[in-house]
Amino acid sequence: MAQFTDRHGTQHPLPAPDAAAQVRGDDRAHVFHSWSAQALIDPLPVAAGEGSTFWDYDGNAYLDFSSQLVNLNLGHQHPDLIAAIQQQAGRLATIQPAVANDVRGELARLISEVAPDGLEKVFFTNGGAEANEYAVRMARQVTGRRKVLSMYRSYHGSTSTAISLTGDPRRWANEVSDAGAVRFFGPYLYRSPFHSTTLAEESQRALEHLEQTILLEGPATIAAIIIETVVGTNGVLVPPPGYLQGVRELCDRHGIVYIADEVMVGFGRLGEWFGIDAYDGRPDLITFAKGINSGYVPLGGVVISDAIAGRFDKTPFPGGLTYSGHPLACAAGVATFEVFRRDGILERVRDLGERVVEPTLRGWVDKHPSVGEVRGRGLFWAVELVRDRETREPLVPFNASGADAAPMGAFTAAAKEGGVWPFTHFNRMHVAPPLVISETDLVRGLAVLDDALSVADGYVT
Repeated sequence: MAQFTDRHGTQHPLPAPDAAAQVRGDDRAHVFHSWSAQALIDPLPVAAGEGSTFWDYDGNAYLDFSSQLVNLNLGHQHPDLIAAIQQQAGRLATIQPAVANDVRGELARLISEVAPDGLEKVFFTNGGAEANEYAVRMARQVTGRRKVLSMYRSYHGSTSTAISLTGDPRRWANEVSDAGAVRFFGPYLYRSPFHSTTLAEESQRALEHLEQTILLEGPATIAAIIIETVVGTNGVLVPPPGYLQGVRELCDRHGIVYIADEVMVGFGRLGEWFGIDAYDGRPDLITFAKGINSGYVPLGGVVISDAIAGRFDKTPFPGGLTYSGHPLACAAGVATFEVFRRDGILERVRDLGERVVEPTLRGWVDKHPSVGEVRGRGLFWAVELVRDRETREPLVPFNASGADAAPMGAFTAAAKEGGVWPFTHFNRMHVAPPLVISETDLVRGLAVLDDALSVADGYVT
């Protein structure tokens, strides 16, 4: 019988391999999957997870280099989070949001203590998409305006307003849900829409473009600008120096609310509590989810500036959720803060990112002709794969599918064969393992990806 080993070195049996057939059968017959043509997928039955690894029913182990959907910051089956959920369930499993609850209030306080000065209130949601929905609702309520600006290369969720604000192709089939969405080009030096040659040029030209968009759309019609502090799924696009400060200045000049979408990079992914801490960002609203409790129980929220929160002191806020601030989710969130502080998670993320990940990935540029650029911070990196470094032709076309996506499919298969579950999107491979990954596993996983890049090299023209 196949086994897996927990963080204490104890071996545990996995379910019998023939159980996978039942899991797969039930899934294929009854589960309707997101973003998928249902008859063209065959999801892997997963039997167990521990730390940075999960296992299938045959005992095959995979290092989770995607942290599932970049949410499993403290890894699979963290004992402190599980214990917190169990203890809370034994005392008070759930309670409505209209009453005061100890773990809900404690988590809100802990979040406000690490948020920038002047953001003291937290509205809890069930995930990141709802957080962005409610942040936009707040901005529209306090400004009396309707339009919201977002980047073309972005993802903000799949609910109605969030998907309208999203800039990647997942928006196309869902248009038009919110007619107030307006898009602009964000900074992306490697494929600069502004023909920039330096980070300084890219920052300046991107801000000039944003200012022109604001003026042409009408400043008095714009409620908010929403920006992923570091663009996530669409490329790990790190803001150039001065860009977020320039966004803040434009928002101040025109009375626009600045929303920082930190759903993916908040709570340690970049080695900071919030990603904006690394870039001196000063938003009015911060949205979060994922890393707040590693998704053990669904949780998200909005951190609200005092000025915006104050607008609802005597005026009711028009919104709410049955499970806002669910005690089980908040208990896991409180435990997350305890683990981060006790185990020095932020410090180890910065250390591993600077000492292990960055030099390894930059070495790939010289070693693999398919590697066009690497970029990132902490334990959040992207490797942009190309067919031709001179022209920067992507390894696969934008929004590729079917045969066009075969080169990335071959790379992914090679990584999985080596025991690493990668995160890929279009022509990019992202490196986003759990923040608790051991240095040994991190080095081993990077070596597997190094080998898999030889497959991508075979497609270079």
